[in-house]
Amino acid sequence: MDDSNPLKRAADKISEALRPAAGPEDGVPGKPGPESPQVDEPTSPRGPLPPKPDQTGPEPVSPTGQATRLDQARVAQGGDRLTNAQGTRLPDSDHSLKAGARGPVLLQDHHLREKVMHFDHERIPERVVHARGAAAHGVFRGYGTASGISRAAFLGKDVETPVFVRFSTVLGSRGSADTVRDTRGFATKFYTSEGVFDLVGNNMPVFFIQDAIKFPDVIHAGKPHPDREIPQAQSAHDTFWDFVTLHTEATHHTLWNMSDRGIPRSYRMMEGFGVHTFRLVDAEGGTTLVKFHWKPRLGVHSLVWEEAQLLGGVDPDFHRRDLADAIEAGAYPQWELGIQTFPDTPEQTFEGIDLLDATNLVPEELAPVQPVGLLTLNANPSNYFAETEQVAFHVGHLVPGIDLTDDPLLAGRLFSYLDTQISRLGGPNFPQLPINRPHAQVNDMLRDGMHQTAVHRGVAPYRPNSLDGGCPFLSGADEGGYVETPVRVEAARKVREAPESFADHFSQPRRFWLSMSPVEREHIIGAYTFELGKCYEQAVRERALRVLVTVDAELGAQVAAGLGLPVPDPIGDVPRVSPSPALSQVGGDWPVDGRVVGVVTDGTTGVDDVRAVRQAVLEAGMVPLVIAPTGGRIGSGENALTVQRTYVTARSVEFDAVLVAGTPGTGDDAGGARDAKAAAGRGGTTDPRVGLLLAETYRHGKALGGWAGADAALTAAGVPTDAPGVVLGPDGPTTLRDVITLLGTHRVWSRFEATA
Repeated sequence: MDDSNPLKRAADKISEALRPAAGPEDGVPGKPGPESPQVDEPTSPRGPLPPKPDQTGPEPVSPTGQATRLDQARVAQGGDRLTNAQGTRLPDSDHSLKAGARGPVLLQDHHLREKVMHFDHERIPERVVHARGAAAHGVFRGYGTASGISRAAFLGKDVETPVFVRFSTVLGSRGSADTVRDTRGFATKFYTSEGVFDLVGNNMPVFFIQDAIKFPDVIHAGKPHPDREIPQAQSAHDTFWDFVTLHTEATHHTLWNMSDRGIPRSYRMMEGFGVHTFRLVDAEGGTTLVKFHWKPRLGVHSLVWEEAQLLGGVDPDFHRRDLADAIEAGAYPQWELGIQTFPDTPEQTFEGIDLLDATNLVPEELAPVQPVGLLTLNANPSNYFAETEQVAFHVGHLVPGIDLTDDPLLAGRLFSYLDTQISRLGGPNFPQLPINRPHAQVNDMLRDGMHQTAVHRGVAPYRPNSLDGGCPFLSGADEGGYVETPVRVEAARKVREAPESFADHFSQPRRFWLSMSPVEREHIIGAYTFELGKCYEQAVRERALRVLVTVDAELGAQVAAGLGLPVPDPIGDVPRVSPSPALSQVGGDWPVDGRVVGVVTDGTTGVDDVRAVRQAVLEAGMVPLVIAPTGGRIGSGENALTVQRTYVTARSVEFDAVLVAGTPGTGDDAGGARDAKAAAGRGGTTDPRVGLLLAETYRHGKALGGWAGADAALTAAGVPTDAPGVVLGPDGPTTLRDVITLLGTHRVWSRFEATA
């Protein structure tokens, strides 16, 4: 490919961005703009500021996918003067045109009309599902290991492909919280040399239903009740549990949702799955059935339920902030794309598992996940609306080498996604929006329509034609054409039925339950008890218990005890299955890149040690946040440290570990009337807010460390200094080394006692 190819230029640009360990100047992300502002309003005209180093926009290709050689700044706003939409300069944008200073506003004020008109139409319909999202740009590098079973060019060895990835929750509106218990979307747009390929998946490998005709029903059941529009962004209500207990095929996905997978620690620490079974096609036309997996390099980790609840109030943007901050800090998130492969037999089953049933997974012990490429996210969007909100995915965006199967849920998605884009984005030309433009040339003979931005030439948008010289011409498979696999379809009666294999609704959920560690089972029991406890109708709870005892007697009995209800009989025989250890999140040791470490200090003592710890945290690829009684700086001279959090603003849920330098005394503002967390008031050895921070950190199973008298602060907070995961060292750097080791396991799991 030469330099005029937009795909190559984009890949080169992303590869270059990957080289430096770029990050914010002080190592702490979150700076809102590329330059620090002055106190007074600027008066000297200057042009638009560049984006921050961590930001980029869509590759500036044309609406038809051709190289433009434009710098991204050339498609952003330009000039140093305010204009209207037509480019006419404006002298004032604060006052309407009136008949005198106190007179009526004049109808002829065209600037007022244009400004308010545009504001009135700024919003587009939000997605019905997956409305709450966050996204990033990146690059995918193929390993070449899939080349033998797929002709897709982007899977070739060392082929680099620009990507845009959007993460999301399912049920909530755009204004809902990030940390609700819910399934997460994991959608990846590959801008390949052969066209756009969209892998539109979730962070769970299974779905609630087997047939797309039920999709409106399950979403209607999960959404807020239509009479009161509550509860928002959650499944803890009657209509959801009414549906999933009447449709027991939903049991497997519901169990995943009630597990720790329903409340991820971070998008960076979340698996992704294609959910369906796809078909890969090699250069000779041979086929292999596959399931797609995204494996995060940082491991799969979750919040505990109390953390998720606190974050809903303390920082409802926690997941999107975490993703953006990690990229800005240079801790680029990475996932390996892997595939499970299965013979493409007429039955489309594997080891007795129906591969067309989207409520099923195939245990990795039966079909190992084989890595085929590496995804790295290395740039934040420069405009949320233009990129994250307007990106349009579709499971029918395929490239040669990747084909579909007869999964009935997948078939419905092929219809649904296009309808969604037409409704949200105003017409059929949504592929021409900059974030959706392919990086391969487009000659589609599609014309006109709302928001057409290409200026087509020629007189014959049909084929065959002679008036345009016969252009465009067709391509066979040997010329890169997309040719559907000629799968044999046997003659059959038209029926509204499901195959018999779709009737087993409990073997897979039981395998998932048996695969969980004791602490993960406790979390599942707690989640079911909470969610069913929020249901008003007892009949719904009793029906749910019948489902749970069919999955496992202990699970059903423990939830029944929490609800104060008798244990019912199972619906049928409890299935006999083997566990799959790969489904548990507990037991691994993972990199600590991008972890957030809080360092508590009184602001006066041990500043040199705090400085050394802060530097060591940065060198370990993590983010240090200094916590002091007030904002500003501590220490003096060139080595003074900036305070990122105060006793008022710090809360345990933001940190993966907390270190304490000395015994932080009570802050001057510690009074219940000003800050309820400081209700204990002044006079204690430790500020009550620091005590709350340490107590929550301990309760949530996170690492704690301290030196120079920190044991007094821990004791005052009720933290046993000899407990697992509590490190008291002779100095800051020594303590930090032990804490980093603890961070590799995500939590100090031995702190959680399993009672069931």
